[in-house]
Amino acid sequence: MTSARWASAAERAVTSRHLCRVYGLPGTVLGRSAWPPGPADRPHRHWNYWWQAHLLDCLVDAQLRDPEPRRARLIGRFARSIRLRNRGGWLNDYYDDIAWLALALQRAHAVTGLDVRVPLRRILARLRAGWSRDGGGGIWWRRGDRFKNAPANGPAAIAHARAGDTERARALLAWMAGTLVDPATGLVRDGLRVAEPGQEEGDELVTLVYTYCQGVFLGACLELSDVDAAARTVRAVAAHCAPGGVLRGQGGGDGGLFAGILARYLALAARGLPPGEAASAAAGLVRASAEACRRGSATVAGLPLFSPEWTEQAPDPGALAGHPARDLSVQVGAWMLLEAAATLD
Repeated sequence: MTSARWASAAERAVTSRHLCRVYGLPGTVLGRSAWPPGPADRPHRHWNYWWQAHLLDCLVDAQLRDPEPRRARLIGRFARSIRLRNRGGWLNDYYDDIAWLALALQRAHAVTGLDVRVPLRRILARLRAGWSRDGGGGIWWRRGDRFKNAPANGPAAIAHARAGDTERARALLAWMAGTLVDPATGLVRDGLRVAEPGQEEGDELVTLVYTYCQGVFLGACLELSDVDAAARTVRAVAAHCAPGGVLRGQGGGDGGLFAGILARYLALAARGLPPGEAASAAAGLVRASAEACRRGSATVAGLPLFSPEWTEQAPDPGALAGHPARDLSVQVGAWMLLEAAATLD
């Protein structure tokens, strides 16, 4: 089966298992957080805002791969349903959440013509307001917090660049490069806990390494044509984040999306970097990860179910209780990977 056919199968699996109305209202649709759903999953009681943003992004991927009027309408319904479930607004207190949604909405507009002027104006204004000089610059992870990290600054930089605000995008990228990139490995560390004003102790660098931090930094480098930094990041990922050439997973919950996000930007690097070692390495990581993901999938009612760790076998249907493979994030992360691989065919 080709990469495009696997991506199509992943789309059918996620949409058939996870999509349902919001509060039973006609014309609404979002992804329930788990499958098979528990009592709390059925009415969208669990609200994972940023998971929905990535599901929307995957619907846009599928529309690029195989344009269909039906899916274009679904994309519009999905975006409107995010606002409905988010209590009638587009924003929340997490700068990373709203930056992810900005990226999905920007792409939805580019592919389907969806009118996203109002949400993008509000999101981009909130992101600009999140900048401060504390910790040397950058935006906060959450309003009222003292943490600045790659998962907020990376997608914000990409969103600003795509909106034409290259000055702000470059400032965000420069803060990440100067603060979070490990000069020894080239890896992007998680973030910086900024000391309260007047505290005697200084800022604290959080040195945890997550795959999606590499992805969003890479994406910002590509948007701003920083070829050297992008190539260095690809090499760092290949050396430290992909044992055996396959991107490592980071469990269920939010971690279920991490490797898929990195795969998205590696595929962009494979197509956007000049031909050479880094572009080839990026393509190789995506293809090897997709092959492992396919091999490790289980089949449930004729559709794939993916493992949170792509080198491991997904559980049989009878062993799903309590398993992270139930999580929407895990299945969307695999779908994202397979859509990325399909762009390299």
